[in-house]
Amino acid sequence: MKRPDLLDNGIPIAPSLNPALEVEHIIPRSDQNKKRLLTISAIAFLVAIAVSLVAKFLIYLINLITNLSFYGNFSYEHATPVANSLGVFVIIIPAVGGVIVGLMALYGSKAIRGHGIPEAMEQILTNQSKISPAITYLKPLSSAIAIGTGGPFGAEGPIIATGGALGSTIGQILKISHNERKILLAAGATAGMAAVFGSPIAAVFLAIELLLFEFSPRSLIPVAIACMVGAAGHHLLFSQKPVFEMATITAHGPSVLLACGAIGVIIGFLSVFVSKGVYLIEEGFEKLPIHWMWWPAIGGLVVGVVGYISPRTLGVGYENITDILTGNLTMQVIFSLCFFKFISWAIALGSGTSGGTLAPLLTIGGATGSLLGMAVIYLFPTAGITIPLAALVGMAAMFTGASRALLTSIIFAIETTYQINALLPLLVTCVASYLVSFFLMEHTIMTEKIARRGVKTPDSYEPDMLERMTVEQVMEDNGVILSEENSIKEVREWLDKEQNYKPNYFIVSNDGGEYKGIISSSNLFSEHHTQEDGIGELIKRNSIYIKLNDSLRTAAGTMARENVDVLPVVSDEHKTIVGILSYRDILATYKDRMDDHEMKESHISLRRNGLKILLRGQKLMELAKRKNK
Repeated sequence: MKRPDLLDNGIPIAPSLNPALEVEHIIPRSDQNKKRLLTISAIAFLVAIAVSLVAKFLIYLINLITNLSFYGNFSYEHATPVANSLGVFVIIIPAVGGVIVGLMALYGSKAIRGHGIPEAMEQILTNQSKISPAITYLKPLSSAIAIGTGGPFGAEGPIIATGGALGSTIGQILKISHNERKILLAAGATAGMAAVFGSPIAAVFLAIELLLFEFSPRSLIPVAIACMVGAAGHHLLFSQKPVFEMATITAHGPSVLLACGAIGVIIGFLSVFVSKGVYLIEEGFEKLPIHWMWWPAIGGLVVGVVGYISPRTLGVGYENITDILTGNLTMQVIFSLCFFKFISWAIALGSGTSGGTLAPLLTIGGATGSLLGMAVIYLFPTAGITIPLAALVGMAAMFTGASRALLTSIIFAIETTYQINALLPLLVTCVASYLVSFFLMEHTIMTEKIARRGVKTPDSYEPDMLERMTVEQVMEDNGVILSEENSIKEVREWLDKEQNYKPNYFIVSNDGGEYKGIISSSNLFSEHHTQEDGIGELIKRNSIYIKLNDSLRTAAGTMARENVDVLPVVSDEHKTIVGILSYRDILATYKDRMDDHEMKESHISLRRNGLKILLRGQKLMELAKRKNK
């Protein structure tokens, strides 16, 4: 459509709006968004530094409690419960830890229960990303007690929860928007993961797949910065070696990929069983006729019994993952880790104690992958698969199936082992596991708990349809604009005759089509005005407008912010009114896109007869005739 530079009567269109309005409307909005991005990124940087230090403190605290509980030593040196000499008395230690965690949950905060990520997701979706500041210190303390007394959890879950709580707390103190607070929550949580495992890229994907539910520069940049700082903290405070060291994986042929696909399918089924099993156990605890405070103690008692039978199931167990990936463990030990680790972890987590899911899932998945790899080697000796590769793809496939964080699982396995040659087998295995999980399980181990509370989590990340469509595509340019020269009396009389034209707001221009402002119908019909006054004197808000190339999302945001249901559309070249956009236009377009998932031209304004200005003497002058393209 060609936009004429002259009115039908030859009068030139006014060249611009007030320049001050142009600066106010356009320049600061873009610059302000960029400044806010820099500000949030700087805060995320500082949060990540703090989370890295908290991660180191938590590891020290776990080591201290482990040494005190199982060896009677006051030491911060690394220790595991495996070599303890307590005999049958080892059963008591996790139960005592469960009692302490239950008391902390009762008198501190019930939010410390669970593994952290579902609770963070729930706060993002329902509570504007507000997490109680008490979680910042209660979560690491309770988790250290639970893990240090033999709980079968990894340190990464508590760190993720603590980092998220710290980011949320900072956001609440600074009184920023809830979306910015969500970004800081995700930045703190993923910085914790990167600090523990030295896996910044996987941590970024974790934020996208499980926390942010969006992919945009405003969220990606702060989170990426936080993850880089967390990874730097890992190399500085922990180690520069891979977290799980293993022999180098060599090239692989089609038979290896076929075997990996079969392993992925089997572990996909197992991941569904594991996820559903955890929540079945949780439902069982909820039916117990005792107060929930005592549930962690009962879970701890089971952990102790299993730990007495299989000591390797006690504690963090990162050594177990490394040993599984080396391929040097016997089948009996691997089976013990696979079966008893699941029993111990599922019952402990279902009891509501404070712990995580990632390390147990990796252990169970790696052990299962090793067993399946042995079976493949026995049945198909020429397949070419190795036990370390089967263990690696198994642990990634288990996390994929249970959480459906596909990209996170693949990249995490590579970053924590430095095995880039395993990329294609990991992709094949994880996709196979993902497909099985997707078709057999409605919710994941991360979302099942909050889904039962009625909280719906996003299951797709599609582009915002309102962001993709411009104002020009849906605006109407066959409306009436009031001239500022008209008196209030003339406009009222004209509106009385036009029964079908009763908007809540009126757009006002001069006779040349230059935008002057917006007035409300309530103000127009107020008894406080003299009827002979010009309606130009009623203008109170003269900087509200949008442009042809603005998105519908921008328009909807402007309407919501300014509390209006109609906006003038001005041209980029001359700042004259070229159309009108109402909230009904946006809703109609949105409905159309929701119905068909593709734009229908029939619902875009094609019947354009030209804007009209109400002149003095209640005459209409056509502002600009348009023809369809």
